Amino acid sequence: MTDKCIYDENLASIYEQFTRLTGKIAEADETATFLERFSSGRSALELGIGNGRVAVPLSERGVKVEGIDNSDNMLKLLAKRADLIKAWKGDISDFSSEQRYDLVYCIYGTFMLLFTREEQIACLRSAKAALSEKGFLVIELRVPALDGFVSGHKITTTLVDHENTFLRAEVHDPLNQNLVSTLLWFSGTSVRRLPQRIRYVYHQELDTMAQCVGLELAERWGDWTTGAFTDVSKRHISVYRPTSL
Repeated sequence: MTDKCIYDENLASIYEQFTRLTGKIAEADETATFLERFSSGRSALELGIGNGRVAVPLSERGVKVEGIDNSDNMLKLLAKRADLIKAWKGDISDFSSEQRYDLVYCIYGTFMLLFTREEQIACLRSAKAALSEKGFLVIELRVPALDGFVSGHKITTTLVDHENTFLRAEVHDPLNQNLVSTLLWFSGTSVRRLPQRIRYVYHQELDTMAQCVGLELAERWGDWTTGAFTDVSKRHISVYRPTSL
């Protein structure tokens, strides 16, 4: 199940500010433009819909977007922002839907919040079952950045401006491909602590897991503007479709 510790009430209340500082609000339109291309039938399901950062601009393009999230607080934010988007509380590693969607998507590294390989495969299986015959699954993941660890520990500064400093402390468990981290957000005289646990996945492993549930890679890009995925890319956007029989 996705890690609830990053979706507590405190994060929900500052989520828009957090995504703005990390550049995610600025790229929401680019993301929606990319996803629209794979929702030709005009229906989509977002896994980890959050406050609708991408679902709202995608729905404004005429796509009927629905979503799943495990946070009541995030779903409340979504409801305040867009009352026409249907969303429900659920576990993205184990869900079912009577409806079939032209597009299922899981972005912003949400897939890695599933903390075991078994949960990740179960998510892919559920997503595949929710796809129409000619549907697509889109997953956005960070490329694991594992340099700089000393005895399994690393501390990095990820953002500094005139008001905010983000300091991240991480512990690496290579046997299980787990990273347990805490983001310390210094702003003025306040300090916020945002813990997170992930299971990182290389793109080759993601392809293998997808094949296990009957999906095949259709496209892979390095960003939402269809830049090439290369050996220096920091993330990838992978597009899968049901395997042809």
